[in-house]
Amino acid sequence: MDRRNFLKVVAGATVVAVNPSLICGNLYAADGLLYAAYERAQLVDESGSPIKASSLEKEVTYIFNYPYASTPCMLIDLPESTNQNIKLKSEMGEEYIWKSGVGKDRTIVAYSAICTHQLTHPTRNDSFIQYVPKNKPTMAYSSSGVIVCSSHLSAYDAKAGAKVLSGPASQPLASMVLEHASDDTLWVVGVLGSDKFQDYFKAFKPEFKQFYNGTAKAKKLVSISAKTIKLTKYSKELIQY
Repeated sequence: MDRRNFLKVVAGATVVAVNPSLICGNLYAADGLLYAAYERAQLVDESGSPIKASSLEKEVTYIFNYPYASTPCMLIDLPESTNQNIKLKSEMGEEYIWKSGVGKDRTIVAYSAICTHQLTHPTRNDSFIQYVPKNKPTMAYSSSGVIVCSSHLSAYDAKAGAKVLSGPASQPLASMVLEHASDDTLWVVGVLGSDKFQDYFKAFKPEFKQFYNGTAKAKKLVSISAKTIKLTKYSKELIQY
């Protein structure tokens, strides 16, 4: 099984899970801010059947919600292997390491679909954020094969932990920590990096009422499985510049 192993670190009276790959000098999250473990959930399709890594279409943006019922994430099978052991930094200056993608060729990545600039994210009505395939142009960056938020043209490097390449975004997109099992299934187990979940919950209460029957249900933690569908089916309209 291609999966992360985690050890527990005691910080005061709190026990937090820390990825050993982060422990490199000061590059670790003993306070739990840069890695957060959540319940392990299997990625499944609309019928509830497990998604196989080999069945993913290349350079297609898929959406699943994790670690909360309303927090959207992108799943992408890139056309080539990701970079490895990328040093990243949050907007507060906290450093961490993104190890790599998963799968046979390290091409599968998952990131929060909440832009770190002004929280643009996919809704059932529309989406201004998505992965732009290598053969499709974008105004946000000099080359494609990147994640673009078309609200203000921030571009993120999908091959390198979603680090910021251009635009006003202040930090990388948070990464969803994936496991690729021996039976080719995919699981999500936690979040790496500085997320925007609490800002998101404060900003979109009317949206949560519309789509989730209120904030309480929107903040419900995902467990067991996470339904995963193409962005083209998740949102009625896609806007990309």
